[in-house]
Amino acid sequence: MTDASGRDQDGYRRVPGAGPTIRSDIVDVYVFRRAAESVEVLQLRRARPPFAGDWHPLMGHIEAGETAESCARRELNEEVGLAASDASVLGFWQLEQVHPYFLAEIDAIILSARFAVEVSGDFSPRLNDEHDSARWVAAREFATKLVWPGQKMACQEIVTELARPGSLAAERLRLP
Repeated sequence: MTDASGRDQDGYRRVPGAGPTIRSDIVDVYVFRRAAESVEVLQLRRARPPFAGDWHPLMGHIEAGETAESCARRELNEEVGLAASDASVLGFWQLEQVHPYFLAEIDAIILSARFAVEVSGDFSPRLNDEHDSARWVAAREFATKLVWPGQKMACQEIVTELARPGSLAAERLRLP
């Protein structure tokens, strides 16, 4: 039983009256490689809105009937020309942390599933028209070259968990 404001006898509003939309149809894919004494993460510069001129990992929308993982694999192929069967792919992982962020322009809270792909040192991305440039960012540069706190945390997870020899997390989060 609820009162006129929609609150139950304990004072809780069980059904929201309003608020931002919650979306979970975005994936982030962090492509990384091991370099001499470091890990480098690939960033792509967006060529057009939204986020034109900003540097990001691969990002994409999950299509109808697609899983987050299959979306990540499709986006890898579309955005940087990397197929799962490519000899450059050394590993594919889900990251533990989901990236939550608020996007005021669409009044939405986004929950983005995250993935990481290790590539060989000689991998060179083939960009599609969504991006106009690519760069490799070394771990020591994360604080100065990565803008978004959530992306810095994902890159740290790659360095401390996936790229660390003997990591149990890397073993458990690895995807076939």
